[in-house]
Amino acid sequence: MEMMLGAQKIIIDTDPGQDDAVAILLALASPDEIEVLGITAVAGNVPLSLTEKNARIVCELAGRSDIGVYAGCAHPLKRKLVTAEHVHGKTGLDGPKLPDPKIKLQEKHGVDFIIDTLMQEPANSVSLCPLGPLTNIATAMLKEPRITSRIKQIVLMGGAYFEVGNITPAAEFNIFVDPDAAKIVFASGIEIVVMPLDVTHKALVTTQRNEAFRQLKTSVGVAVAEMTDFFERFDKEKYGSAGAPLHDPCVTAYLIDPTIFSGRKINVEIETESELTLGMTVADWWRVTDREPNAFFVGDLDADKFFRLLTNRLRRLPLKGCSR
Repeated sequence: MEMMLGAQKIIIDTDPGQDDAVAILLALASPDEIEVLGITAVAGNVPLSLTEKNARIVCELAGRSDIGVYAGCAHPLKRKLVTAEHVHGKTGLDGPKLPDPKIKLQEKHGVDFIIDTLMQEPANSVSLCPLGPLTNIATAMLKEPRITSRIKQIVLMGGAYFEVGNITPAAEFNIFVDPDAAKIVFASGIEIVVMPLDVTHKALVTTQRNEAFRQLKTSVGVAVAEMTDFFERFDKEKYGSAGAPLHDPCVTAYLIDPTIFSGRKINVEIETESELTLGMTVADWWRVTDREPNAFFVGDLDADKFFRLLTNRLRRLPLKGCSR
């Protein structure tokens, strides 16, 4: 792995969700590589009132009550909100019994936090890491177009090509919830890294891997094992797979060690018109068009290396002495 010069500054934009929670925990456990400037919540897996609360719960679980959590957009740009309680449970974090957070929600709107941070920090020094629908990111771009030239990169979980849809036959959930926002982000000209279902469905929490989390014998290890136990039941029922895919932690793992992943730079367009394929990521994997590549579309990972990294980092949590 190439040497990093200092920690990468990121904003995590999220709709927790058990796998979002694990992605946040991995980032917070990796201060040498990742500096989390703040977390913005968006409506997605569950409504905004729950996603912002869940983000605060996760920060507290990690021992990082110093992290600011900001509530962003409660609805997609143009459409009615679609949620995924059928996967994540009523709270979005069903599985472990976690206490209500003591951390207060920040007063500033999540979109304004994104804009202000990008305008204040040096240009090209902050990466955005969206783990849910892209509503907050697109809204920030519409409100302050100057931020697009200041974002270092966007590393996101969303879309699919070979794995096709998980909410409709053609579309992956995060993109489907707000395809209009996704279209804006993918057309922005910013460097984008995409973690689609094609790669995340290979990051499976087998019984053995989940047991490794439980064997950490920490509040975080046990909570992660209970979260994956919970949403595993949905994927096993649906795909008959060996365990639950950990979609969102692929984003933070990529920031820590990109050598775990492989993919190709291709053109990705977002379908916003068709009734049948709304929210589809039309990924030109075989380069059959002359459309300009606009995203690094990840297709594979070294799953053992990924889970080793994840388990070793989670062992560090909760961090002591980081509270305000």
